[in-house]
Amino acid sequence: MQELPVPSTPGRLFREALKSGCLPVPGVFNALVARLAESLGFRALYQSGAALSAGTMALPDIGLVTQTEFADQARYLTTAVSLPVISDADTGFGPPLAVERTVRLFEEAGLAGLHLEDQELPKRCGHLSGKTLVERAEFVAKITAAVAARRDPNFVIIARTDARGVHGYDDALDRARACVDAGADMIFP
Repeated sequence: MQELPVPSTPGRLFREALKSGCLPVPGVFNALVARLAESLGFRALYQSGAALSAGTMALPDIGLVTQTEFADQARYLTTAVSLPVISDADTGFGPPLAVERTVRLFEEAGLAGLHLEDQELPKRCGHLSGKTLVERAEFVAKITAAVAARRDPNFVIIARTDARGVHGYDDALDRARACVDAGADMIFP
């Protein structure tokens, strides 16, 4: 009996692209910009929450874009290009149960993965001051929920911590280690 080839999923395509070394991943906020980035030769894309908020809805990046709006915009991107797309998922849009739903919606939208932030609500753009963080255990619980919720084991879970700017390097490193122990595939410091 001949073995069938394993289908390529967006997560698998992203992981394969990472093997080449440094992987520039431009932030995109709509299908046209995604196609332009693809035409320039990029091998993966990033749905930026800040760019989505400002470029699509003329809103600041302070947690105003909803879970389903993120997923809908992601679907537009993933149907317009053949590249794997990673998406900002803000804080996961609530407690661990909401994070599970976020992962499922984002996978169904055709994304390769997402990153979750450790900020309290209302969140602020990672480049702005005035951020407050959830307790480490709460963030780890969200990462654990995300890992458990993914249907495709290649769907990439990225833990994004803003701890360095709020509590310092040591706390950021401790949070990153705890998230990796919980199953995060990557860290976004």
